Amino acid sequence: MKKLLLFFVVLGFLVISCDKNDDGLNPTSGDVTVQNFMWQAMNEWYFWQEDVADLSDDRFSNNQEYTEYLQASGDPENFIESLRFSEDRFTFYNEDFEVLLNSLSGIRKSNGLQTFSVDLLSDDSNENRFLFVRNVIPGSDAANQGIKRGDVFYGVDGVQFTSQNISDLLSPDTYTLNKGELDVLNRLVNTTDEEITITKEENFLEPPIRLSTTLDINGTKIGYLLYQRFNSDFNEELNDVFGQFIADGVTELVLDMRYNPGGSVNTSRLLASMIYGTNTNDLYIKQRWNDKQQERFSDSQLEDFFANQIRSGVPLNSLNLNRVFVLATGSSASASELVINGLNPYIDVIHIGTTTRGKNEFSISLVDDPDNRYSYSPSREDNINPDNKWIIQPLVGRNENSAGFIDYTAGFSPDFELREDVFDLGTFGNPDEPLLARAIDEITGVSSKSLSKQQLSSSPNEIIEIDFQERGIMILDKPMQ
Repeated sequence: MKKLLLFFVVLGFLVISCDKNDDGLNPTSGDVTVQNFMWQAMNEWYFWQEDVADLSDDRFSNNQEYTEYLQASGDPENFIESLRFSEDRFTFYNEDFEVLLNSLSGIRKSNGLQTFSVDLLSDDSNENRFLFVRNVIPGSDAANQGIKRGDVFYGVDGVQFTSQNISDLLSPDTYTLNKGELDVLNRLVNTTDEEITITKEENFLEPPIRLSTTLDINGTKIGYLLYQRFNSDFNEELNDVFGQFIADGVTELVLDMRYNPGGSVNTSRLLASMIYGTNTNDLYIKQRWNDKQQERFSDSQLEDFFANQIRSGVPLNSLNLNRVFVLATGSSASASELVINGLNPYIDVIHIGTTTRGKNEFSISLVDDPDNRYSYSPSREDNINPDNKWIIQPLVGRNENSAGFIDYTAGFSPDFELREDVFDLGTFGNPDEPLLARAIDEITGVSSKSLSKQQLSSSPNEIIEIDFQERGIMILDKPMQ
């Protein structure tokens, strides 16, 4: 298995610093291996452990009672779901830890197609849905077949997409898309005879840095970064992007995280430092765990300050800005929101787009390795129970910024609300792309032709209800660093 999530190793310092929590509960039967692991791990780490009655430390009076409880749910998925707190929207899991860990690094089976699914765009039926391409991953089969942002498809193998069948039609490794044609004037999609067949590739790596460029707008150097995942394996590449921005004389930055579901907390800290500065005395974030864990950690373990280097000997490139323009939407979550929250006390964060997801909890990867407090470490894979490859990614804490603000479960509302219009998505990095154009307007103080687009897409009769076709991996963790 590729070990692209090296940031999980850092969790070890927390594990080593704590004594193993042995509550004395041991199953009297061997047929509850998975359930026992899940309960023990959740009892130890879950953020809402005290709020879930079945996770209480005094829930069971003896091993037999504990075993009977575990045996009552033979399905691991049903069991872990029964332990979730009502406010928990983002805990996830997999029966194979290798699959989940790879997906967190952007490695998965993929054809490179990233889409919106939209309804109410035809004359025949309200059930019909249409697939609009929001992004195509470079090097993927979709890219090789010439599919581009803004393309629209109405079905697979001649079968029209509906809300009921769209997921099934897109599930095979290979399928043939039926291309549509935009009727912009009437805001409809017409069918065509054009077909495109695409195939998913195993272990395809989605690069997090999708595009970086410097725009010269009336003498103002504006850096633009389309960033789609906080992947710690690309920290040096991210630092190089900012090095180029500095070389180009960039004085303003547009950070495009409209489709960024999150990732590494440490990478968010590095990115924030590249924007704001390298003052290592300024607090970026502070972690809050459940009461069981919080009392074990020192301030130095709980606090993360802005950074001045990527790793030993590699200085961090920083623009030292007093403001940043962030393009963010309902698909911007986790570490993306953490950057907004962490920077807010220090600089102006001007948010253009729509309200973000509202994922303010971080998680860690837990596997059946009780001697390491169930926390995953690449160096300890041989210690994971060979009879249990299940992994859970529970929410284990929240991060507050230096001002103590922590509660953004409703997401961050935009300063300038602007929905993407599937009939006018534009090209990433082009000054005419609607969201980027809005940022340029604010930077330069000169209204561009983007204004008419904003008025159009903001008109009550023109708003497109966009339903993101999400994969489980869209909601990523904020690993401890």
